[in-house]
Amino acid sequence: MLYLVVLTYLRPLAEVDAQLAAHRAYLTEHYRAGHFLLSGPQDPRRGGVILARADAREIVETWVAQDPFHRAGVASYEIIGWQPLLRAAEVPECLAPAASVP
Repeated sequence: MLYLVVLTYLRPLAEVDAQLAAHRAYLTEHYRAGHFLLSGPQDPRRGGVILARADAREIVETWVAQDPFHRAGVASYEIIGWQPLLRAAEVPECLAPAASVP
């Protein structure tokens, strides 16, 4: 199952930026484990988005609790479960095995 994790900054960007190096290390750890597929800031920069892959929402909740942004209280999180049913031909099937190409 895929999950969109939508972060919203709660504190001024200076406080967010103070946690940025630790947040990026956290992201790198989850990319290396195969948990995260995409991530980046929103535009305008009022938060970020992570595309994650997990067997259950509770697993994603555990990951979110480990994020330095969460621990420092600089961001809130919305976790949205997502089961894509359609995909573009150039999107690898392994990202959305239940999705078909129209």
